[in-house]
Amino acid sequence: MRNEKQETREKTNSILLSYYNNGKEFVFDSFLVYFYIKQYIMSRQSISFTKPNDEWLKAQVDSKEYSSKSELVNDLIRQARKQQVQIDWIKAKLEKAEHSGFTNDSKESILAQSKSFLNGPI
Repeated sequence: MRNEKQETREKTNSILLSYYNNGKEFVFDSFLVYFYIKQYIMSRQSISFTKPNDEWLKAQVDSKEYSSKSELVNDLIRQARKQQVQIDWIKAKLEKAEHSGFTNDSKESILAQSKSFLNGPI
């Protein structure tokens, strides 16, 4: 005779997931984990693509590079966010340099100083 948990698990085709942390075993039902992630962590959006962009997205998924358009779009957004952090860092450095004033050094002197910072003393 089956218990209620076994019947539910069979109906949802889920499996038990377990991991160890500090010697303790934690067990989760995969369907419940999936449901929690979909319900509380990932928001659902509807977006439209131009035909060339949609075809490119489909080609990436068809080539098995990504498993879905959603995964690909999320990866592109992560890359753009990472790039924005780098751009912001460069902007901050440029603003600091602009506010530091002017120099009377020659182009050659500035170039030599830059090379020494990159390669060590000339």
